[in-house]
Amino acid sequence: MLGEYPIQGRRASDIARSVEQAVTSGALGPGQALPPQRALAERLGVNPNTVAAAYRTLRERGVIETDGRRGSRVRPKPPVAARNALRVDPPPGVRDLSDGNPDPSLLPPLTAAFAEAAARGDREPVLYGAEPVDPDLAGHARGGFARDGVPAGPIAVTSGSLDAVERLLAAHLAPGDTVGVEDPGWGSLLDLVPALGLRTAPVTVDEDGPLPDDVARVLAAGARALVVTDRAHNPTGAVLGPDRARALRAVLARHPEALVIEDDHGHGIVDQPLFPLAGATTHWALVRSAAKAYGPDLRVAVLTGDPITLDRVRGRQSLGPGWVSLLQQRALARLWDTAAVDPAEVAASYRTRREALIAALAHRGVPALGRSGMNVWVPVPEETGVVTRLLHHGWAVSPGARFRIRTPPAVRITVSTLSGDDIGAVADAVAAATAPAPARRFT
Repeated sequence: MLGEYPIQGRRASDIARSVEQAVTSGALGPGQALPPQRALAERLGVNPNTVAAAYRTLRERGVIETDGRRGSRVRPKPPVAARNALRVDPPPGVRDLSDGNPDPSLLPPLTAAFAEAAARGDREPVLYGAEPVDPDLAGHARGGFARDGVPAGPIAVTSGSLDAVERLLAAHLAPGDTVGVEDPGWGSLLDLVPALGLRTAPVTVDEDGPLPDDVARVLAAGARALVVTDRAHNPTGAVLGPDRARALRAVLARHPEALVIEDDHGHGIVDQPLFPLAGATTHWALVRSAAKAYGPDLRVAVLTGDPITLDRVRGRQSLGPGWVSLLQQRALARLWDTAAVDPAEVAASYRTRREALIAALAHRGVPALGRSGMNVWVPVPEETGVVTRLLHHGWAVSPGARFRIRTPPAVRITVSTLSGDDIGAVADAVAAATAPAPARRFT
């Protein structure tokens, strides 16, 4: 090991940096073992405590993991090698069904909303010390949360859902703490948690959301936070229904100290009602992003939660970026006010495509999931071969490794750009790509 990669440094920070650079460059691959602490200390001529401190830093950053007698190894998906690196780059002539983007034709025009917001900014320039949340946007958000049964709480605005989740985790957790995450789940979140120095505890997801027994297990084992997607779950399309929400609230009631973060990024593109977990624990937050309904470049998410959590988020935000541009907030408020997007029409469009693809796959003997949102999740025997064969058929899909920790292989298909004429061709390609190889005959 030491001959393959000469870890360097005399201080703990230098040793940790050396290992992290090796992981980034690929000199140390996922799952590769690091030398025992005493052996490395002898090689570097330092105290074993120095190497122990370096390894501790690497564990807190999510770069390595330690498993008793097996020693320390590079994590299977270290944060310095993000899951987005697993994406497929479609060659020319291949249709891209891997990116998870909304259908551009379902996004509203932004010109009038931004022009009105800019004109107001000309009349009333936003200066330092201004209120960080636009009152109109806050009013719309409060009304929407109330209609969906979310408890009343303060309103904050962040630059998208992931920004909100990061700030919420940082508000309550410290490096080394454990977070319950959905498996499969949002790849960016699965990268973010270890990058913050936190540990991930996978919670299996079915069509109704996280399994209550898994949630109970990770919370009983000491997880201090749980992140749940209410609707349009990425990548499976799961929806948290009333029975599952009731069961999860009963589990959470036994762990009132846990932080519960709900990601309702599907707001505006789904027709399933919300059954929130908000308020089941002392500290909670629910986040809604504008990305799917109004476009990923509109970097605005609104969130509410208990007063202590939201106060911490807003206080820390004031010491960093300060606020999310009031120009963007006012534009979104205008879009909401004019009902620029009809959620029922958008949801119906995505539903038609999802259900058509799932039915076509079922007709060909291929099971798939997708109750809401813009993705279909297809279990497969193995991912690399299936993705490669689909590329040869002219379709790029996302390998499931971007989204899963322990759950079986699968691929994610984004239906946003599919038309009715495409469905049969995609289903045929998937069926061919997942079919067992013919048995070889020997004579």
